[in-house]
Amino acid sequence: MEKYIKYIVWTTVAIVLVLFLWWLLKDPTSQFAESLPGEDNPGADSAKVSQDVNIGENFQLFGTSTSTYKATWTNFRGADYDNIVKNSQPLKNSWSGNQPEILWSVGLGEGHAGPAVYEGKVYLMDYDEAKREDALRCFSLEDGKELWRRSYQVSLKRNHGMSRTVPSVTPDFILTIGPNCHVMAVKRESGDLLWGLDMVKQYQTEVPLWFTGQCPMIDNNKAILAPGGSALMIAVDMATGKVLWETPNPSKLKMSHSSILPWTLNGKKMYVYSAVGGIVGVSAEGADEGKILWQSTSWNHAVVAPAPVCFPDGKVLLTAGYGAGSMMIKVTPSGAECKVDVLKEYTPKDGMACEQQTPVIWEGMMYGIQPKDAGPLRNQLVCVSPDDVTKIVWTSGKEGRFGLGPYLIADNKMFVLSDDGTLTMIKPDSKKYVQIAQKKLFDGHDAWAPMALADGRLLLRDANTMYCVNISQ
Repeated sequence: MEKYIKYIVWTTVAIVLVLFLWWLLKDPTSQFAESLPGEDNPGADSAKVSQDVNIGENFQLFGTSTSTYKATWTNFRGADYDNIVKNSQPLKNSWSGNQPEILWSVGLGEGHAGPAVYEGKVYLMDYDEAKREDALRCFSLEDGKELWRRSYQVSLKRNHGMSRTVPSVTPDFILTIGPNCHVMAVKRESGDLLWGLDMVKQYQTEVPLWFTGQCPMIDNNKAILAPGGSALMIAVDMATGKVLWETPNPSKLKMSHSSILPWTLNGKKMYVYSAVGGIVGVSAEGADEGKILWQSTSWNHAVVAPAPVCFPDGKVLLTAGYGAGSMMIKVTPSGAECKVDVLKEYTPKDGMACEQQTPVIWEGMMYGIQPKDAGPLRNQLVCVSPDDVTKIVWTSGKEGRFGLGPYLIADNKMFVLSDDGTLTMIKPDSKKYVQIAQKKLFDGHDAWAPMALADGRLLLRDANTMYCVNISQ
């Protein structure tokens, strides 16, 4: 009996020991799926479902407006794609009392799309959840009244907002990209539909996480787009919708949240695009228009939002969030093509890096907001020399954190919007951080959209409201 009891005890001990070792050695995450940015909303897969969309099918006219305003903000980061207002009218040098004043505001669908402005009219992409429509909306800059909207039905499920792009505007045309890569071209004054293009259906574009963030470009009356599917980049005639050229995509680069930027290097104009999978330069003129001039897959990250920063000497700064940090490359013309060298790559803690906004160059220095994974410098505005972006000249300090907020420069002043709706006016000094004024304008939430400035009126927004703020003298 005693031997039997000992046998039971030792058998039990052995079983417990085996179970303990199994528990200790088993990977508790083996059944977990990897969590990728933007996939925290299981309902956000609507972008992957093919839909029959009649682009631009609906039009509503609400009123007309005449204006004496003549200034413009024609596309993402302004006319020169640099976030700097040239020949700005004088702006206030300080704020007091109710200054700067909010002149008007309008409610929007949840999103982060920024406005474009043309001679007194504001153009904005929006998503109407009640009607399940993408909508290009036209407002009066003077009072915020909606003048017209051109829309089309498309089903989306909220994924940290829907619309994210800035329209491109010329005297004749407006070009938009909706959350699911639907491209729409209309006449600027009337809103009359010219043509539409579904990049997912025509080019097998993969809609990025959190929907489309690429802002369209109009260049010489051509729509310049980067589908990143069966064609890396395309040009479409704005008046007719005819595809003029298509750039092959042998490296299978995918659409990112970054936008195409024009760049002239050694007299050769090209389009530079920071895609998912690499960086590319495509000829923008001449007999080789639409051909790849150079390409590098050294820069390869899953989420890329800032546009490349291109310098006259051939250097290109690439930056992104989610631990990507930054990379400086050098493009050198070599015969009909160019060669690309990686000069330096570094983490967000080791130099300038931006998560959402694109760094701005002013009087030889570069300014940008550090990402949330930049350690002690997270979300601070920093100044660096383009000669060595790993050496921080100054920061806004631990009390000056701006989240993912946008910024621009006008009248020798820099305007920065914080996530929570606080507007800060800064002197873009090359040696020290100089804050001129600051005011919380509204109780904001995710105020990330690019700003626009025209005729002394600053247009900014949070996730659900657009505001027009008077900063003019």
